[in-house]
Amino acid sequence: MFQKSMRRAGPGITLTAVAVVQFMVSLDLSVVNVGLPSIAAGLGFSGVGLTWVIHAYALTFGGLLLLGGKAADRYGRKRVLLSGLVLFGLASLLGGLAQAPGHLVAARAAQGVGAAALAPAALALLTAAFPARARVRAFGVWSATNAAGGALGVLIGGLLTEYAGWRWVMFVNVPMAAVALALAWRVAAGPAPVRGGRPDVLGAVLVTAGMTLLVFGVVRTGEHGWGSPVTVVTLAAAVALLAAFAHVERTTAREPLIRLGLFANRSVAAANAYNLLLGAAMAAAFYFVSLYLQRVLGTGPALTGLQFLPFALAVVAGAALGVRLGYRLAPRALMVLGGLLTAAGFAWFGLISPDGAFLTDVLGPSVVAGAGFGLCLGPVVSTATAGVAAHESGTASGLLNSSRQLGAALGLAGLGTVAYSRAGGAAGPAALAEGYALGLTLAAGLLLAAVLIAAAVLPRAAPAAAEPSPS
Repeated sequence: MFQKSMRRAGPGITLTAVAVVQFMVSLDLSVVNVGLPSIAAGLGFSGVGLTWVIHAYALTFGGLLLLGGKAADRYGRKRVLLSGLVLFGLASLLGGLAQAPGHLVAARAAQGVGAAALAPAALALLTAAFPARARVRAFGVWSATNAAGGALGVLIGGLLTEYAGWRWVMFVNVPMAAVALALAWRVAAGPAPVRGGRPDVLGAVLVTAGMTLLVFGVVRTGEHGWGSPVTVVTLAAAVALLAAFAHVERTTAREPLIRLGLFANRSVAAANAYNLLLGAAMAAAFYFVSLYLQRVLGTGPALTGLQFLPFALAVVAGAALGVRLGYRLAPRALMVLGGLLTAAGFAWFGLISPDGAFLTDVLGPSVVAGAGFGLCLGPVVSTATAGVAAHESGTASGLLNSSRQLGAALGLAGLGTVAYSRAGGAAGPAALAEGYALGLTLAAGLLLAAVLIAAAVLPRAAPAAAEPSPS
């Protein structure tokens, strides 16, 4: 019955709906970056508090993705997708109407909750809609829209901030959520939900709280040293919460967020470790390059966004090339090649100087890093979901998205703190450029670590993908 339903709806409808959803989710991760100075001036954010406009979204998104994936498997993927879209759209509207820093941070957190519901449900529907070989192209489209949303978010955010006001970086999600909702309504429901106990809400609360405290502790090291009582207590509490999460998942949860046996699958474990490091490096790089263009080179928001366009185009080109090569090369080879190219681009970014220019310091590394990033995105998704049973595909999709978002939060917190320390708190172009350059060089190091994981752990050939079973 499920397979007949999918044929009636058409996999093309599913692919279109998922592409729109992923574009919107990815765009929201980066669309606020260029607008941060205007947001700070408009709502009165402090320097440290401003980073929570990004962290509030990334942490709730990443921390609750496992719960979202589990809910998609348990209550139905289409139902969870539609609910997430409604919440995401409403939160975006309220964020655009924010009158105080706390209002915007709360709205961003609510956006993260909505995204945590809709992202794994959408990817699970996509996995079920296409047989194994056709997934190469489907995941290529997914990865292209994912990357294009993140890259074009900077361009769109710059244009909206300069010509419409910073509030439109939130309002822009409302019509996109409406379009996605209309498309998702036509998508087939997918496999029948797996009935059983309730999802592990306690585990979701523990992991989200633990990660939030961990990021908070790292961010605060700019004001309190690593050895200060504030930092030690905060990080110790984060470790305790994360240890409690692991204990609950292993021993007491009737329906754990993640079945730990999934990590016995080498492809799942390696793909998520790779994705964590990739997310950490990319989030930090977007942040540093955006600030370098505005604060060091004095570029306006709209032009800054426009100067990210070569990166976006390179990502799409890399993703398209990944689709063509995906029929000939194993995902492992593409992940290694893409990671090396991205690392080379970031290392090139690490040569930025206070008297640099877009053509000499930004354009070249943008093309190299963008092409590498696009090349490895599709293979990461196919690797992380291959060999996973159909009834756990939502959980595996949630885990993959979660590793990316948690990596983004940790990478931005850690590398941002290092860059701030290198700059020494100075606001001059020379000091800022030195700090950003160090952060970008360390991002290249994270990509090299990801490449080593892919080369050492992943099998040379892709495991067989589990087909959806008819209901």
